[in-house]
Amino acid sequence: MAEGRRCCIWSRRHCFFCILVLAALLFFYSTNMKEMPTDWNPRQWIQDTAPKWWNQLRGPIRTESNTSSPGSTSELTTAAAGFTSANNSVVFPQTENITSTQVTNVTITNLTTNAPVVPTPAPYVSPGPYLVEYPSEYHFITNEPQKCEQQKPFLVLVVPVAPQNRAHRDIIRNSWGGESLILGRVVSLFFLLGLHTGEGGEQLKEQLLQESKEHQDLIQSDFVDCYKNLTIKTMVMLEWLDSYCSSASYAMKIDSDMFLNVPNLINMLISAPKTNYMTGLVARGGAVLRDPTSKWFLPVEIYPHSVYPRYALGLGYIFSLDLTKKLVEASRHVKAVYIEDVYLGLCMQHLGIPPTNPPDWGYFNVFPVPYSRCAYSRLIATTTQENVDRMWIWKDLKKPGRDCS
Repeated sequence: MAEGRRCCIWSRRHCFFCILVLAALLFFYSTNMKEMPTDWNPRQWIQDTAPKWWNQLRGPIRTESNTSSPGSTSELTTAAAGFTSANNSVVFPQTENITSTQVTNVTITNLTTNAPVVPTPAPYVSPGPYLVEYPSEYHFITNEPQKCEQQKPFLVLVVPVAPQNRAHRDIIRNSWGGESLILGRVVSLFFLLGLHTGEGGEQLKEQLLQESKEHQDLIQSDFVDCYKNLTIKTMVMLEWLDSYCSSASYAMKIDSDMFLNVPNLINMLISAPKTNYMTGLVARGGAVLRDPTSKWFLPVEIYPHSVYPRYALGLGYIFSLDLTKKLVEASRHVKAVYIEDVYLGLCMQHLGIPPTNPPDWGYFNVFPVPYSRCAYSRLIATTTQENVDRMWIWKDLKKPGRDCS
C-alpha cells in the first residue's frame, strides 16, 4: 500500500512537470523572445495574445458575407471577429489586432431571425411652401464640363429655361447669344435646365439629348423645373460655374425672354471691379409682401423684417466669378426662400457685400422698352413683349449706320 502511494505521488509529480513543460513550450511558441521589448507590459501581452490562443482552440466561425458564395474562403472569418454568448449577444474580444479586412463586407444580422438589419431611412420632411430644398446634393444629367476650359471665356451667359422651351433657346442662339467673340473678349453661352415632370417626358429626354449633341450648350440637373424651384436653379448655376467655369472673369444670369446688348455689357465690364462684384437693376428697400394672394408672398415666421436687403432683380444680373464659391458657402447659413433674387440678396448680406448700382440706370429695364435703334443701342438688357420678334430686332440693330440721329 505504501509503495502504491509513492507511485501515485510520483505520477502526479510527473504530470505536473509535463504540464509546466507544455505551458513553457506554448509560451515560447506564441511569443518571440528575441524581439520582446524591454518595457514589456503583461496586460498588453495578454490582450494581444489571448485571442490568438482562443482562435487556435476555437477554430474558424462562419459569418454572412455581402459578396461571397457558400463555401468560399471569404465566408470564413477568425474568431477574433466575435462570437455568440449564451444570451445571443455578439461579444468582441478586447483586442486591437482585428484588421479592417476581417470586418469588411460583413453583413450585420439579427441573431434571432437571421435576417439582415437594413437601416431605416429618415422620413422625408417638406420645407413648406415658402422654402426650398437647398443646400442639397443635385447632380448634372447633361453637362459640358470642358467647354469653359477650351474656350477660356471672359464672360459666361447662363440662361435658365424650361426643358420644353426649345423656341426660346433657338431665338437666343440665333440672335444676341450667337456671337462668341465681341470686342476682343470671348463669350460663352449655356442654357440651364431642370427635370420635366409633365407628359411626354421620355420623348423630351431624347429631344434634349439630340439638342445637346447639336449645340453643346445644355446644362441639366436633377431638380424639378418649376417656378418655386428657381432658387435651386440659381444655386445649381453657381455650383456649376464654380466647378467648371471658375477661370472666367464674369457671368450673367439672364431670363430667356430678355433682349441683351452684349457689346454694351462687355464695355461696362472692361472697367468693372474684378472681385466681390454684382450688378444689375438693384432694388433698395424692397417691401416684403404680406398679402397671401401675392405671387411673392412671404409670411412673418419665414422672414420677420419688413424690407429686404439690397438685391439685383432676377431678370438679369452680372457677378464676378469669385462670388460663386462665396455665395454657395453663404447659402449654408441663410434660410433658402423661394424668391431667388431675394435669396441671393440675403446671401450677399450675409457676406457683407452689397450689390453695386450700374453706371447708368437705363442699362437694365424691368419694363419692356419699345424698340428703336437709338433706344436699344444705349441699354444693356430689357424685358420684351411676348409678341415682339427678337430676331428681327437683333438683325436691325446689327445693321451698319448711325443708331441715333
